[in-house]
Amino acid sequence: MSEINKVVLAYSGGLDTSVIAKWLQQTYDCEVVTFTADIGQGGEVEPARAKAEAMGIKEIYIEDLREEFVRDYVNPMFRANALYEGEYLLGTSIARPLIAKRLVEIAADTGADAISHGATGKGNDQVRFELGAYALSPGIKVIAPWREWDLTSREKLLAYCEENNIAVEKKRGTKSPYSMDANLLHISYEGDILEDPASEPEEDMWLWTVSPEAAPEQPSYIELDYERGDIVAVDGNKMSPATVLEHLNKVAGENGIGRADIVENRYVGMKARGCYETPGGTVMLKAHRAMESLTLDRELGHLKDELMPRYATLIYNGYWFSPERYALQALIDQSQLYVNGKVRLKLYKGNVTVVGRESADSLFDEEIATFEDDAGAYDQADAAGFIKLNALRLRIAAQKGRK
Repeated sequence: MSEINKVVLAYSGGLDTSVIAKWLQQTYDCEVVTFTADIGQGGEVEPARAKAEAMGIKEIYIEDLREEFVRDYVNPMFRANALYEGEYLLGTSIARPLIAKRLVEIAADTGADAISHGATGKGNDQVRFELGAYALSPGIKVIAPWREWDLTSREKLLAYCEENNIAVEKKRGTKSPYSMDANLLHISYEGDILEDPASEPEEDMWLWTVSPEAAPEQPSYIELDYERGDIVAVDGNKMSPATVLEHLNKVAGENGIGRADIVENRYVGMKARGCYETPGGTVMLKAHRAMESLTLDRELGHLKDELMPRYATLIYNGYWFSPERYALQALIDQSQLYVNGKVRLKLYKGNVTVVGRESADSLFDEEIATFEDDAGAYDQADAAGFIKLNALRLRIAAQKGRK
């Protein structure tokens, strides 16, 4: 790599990126610019500023991107009902393209030669950050310390911190902490005892949700208002996208909703075990499918369901800024024109139950669907011809002796 004078680092203030900031200064003898995206991780933001200042960093970017994150990334993803491998709500995956976008923008603004991130050489995030960066800035240089240095374990990182007077929170004696990533959609946990898929997570690991056993004995009811597939109000109160998700995280977390313990297939080829808390997102997925069940044409809904795994995989693998994702998003967004109305939900001890839905754009016709007298709205005799026509190919095959 050519000479590097200035690098923009995606900086959380946690163990890995704190080490990286110092390592970049020492290894490349360069100026480091830190960028911390406030996408809902809360208390991590201001400590990141103090840590960067303590390392002599002059240009420190800390930006509140919560509304942009939910409006332009989370909400479009939930319009697709995206789930990776049937379980993962993509909380980490969907945050990476926004961070990559701001990294290259700040690099351009500050005249930096390169960007850097703290993703390991075994993980998905290195792919997500770099695919996003190259899609938006084809000539950008990327420094990925985990692919260069010899600090190959948490213990070595902690020792480096000791040698260089870098403060590290959440140290538990000599034991390495969980690798955690938080944003407004979720918090993830990896490492430590979770590296054994047979080990049950410790109860005190979970930060956002109570256990279902400890949740209130009385259910909570909420009503969500939808416009074009996005939640715009909760219990009749208009809210911004980020405020909606904050509120749903709170009420769902209090009711023990949103925990997941998953072994997933990483893009780089290995299986990995991770635990996730996505309380608000769990409610959003359930409610959005309920709203679509009332308002979406059958074949359009089925087409979305067929495309969803591909769409989810694109996000998981880091292709948010790809032409295929843009094309799928256009179809998905077009499908949401009539996804308007209200969904009522019951939250109780880890469960989300749909208890009502209504819409001025509903395709549900009670006169046709009723088991009572429909006054001629549906001629049941028509079903005989419908069945015979659809059975025609089966009957011909049977006559030819085919199974």
